[in-house]
Amino acid sequence: MKSISKNKRAFHEYHIEDKVEAGIALRGSEVKCLRDSHPSLAESYAMIREGQAWLMNLTIATLKQASYLNHTERRDRRLLLNRREIKKLDEATRQKGYTIVPLEIYFNDENRVKIELALAKGKAGHDKRESQKNKDAKREMDRALRR
Repeated sequence: MKSISKNKRAFHEYHIEDKVEAGIALRGSEVKCLRDSHPSLAESYAMIREGQAWLMNLTIATLKQASYLNHTERRDRRLLLNRREIKKLDEATRQKGYTIVPLEIYFNDENRVKIELALAKGKAGHDKRESQKNKDAKREMDRALRR
């Protein structure tokens, strides 16, 4: 598994409850750009629309050599999931506060582009501070143990 890009901000902004691996429908120039550069997962999210899963706001840079076959940087991309998974995510997102957030985009062992999605619930400001305190305390304990 070769990681292309990670969404570190998602762990700060959301409580991650469940993870799902999905395929993503891409054009040839998009796959080539993923091999060369890093896409931006920071503002992207997924949604269920008309019984299909869609990835919104994923930014993949354009390829200069692709000419007229080039892709647009920000377009809606279809996610490849089973019906059961789509139904499960759709039911969960209908509850208040839940959203589908991409965590990581990577090439799997068969050189296919996969994306790891998470069912997440937004954190409040005090939750973010609390998780930052816990992270700092854990880091200090690790440092003390190394000494």
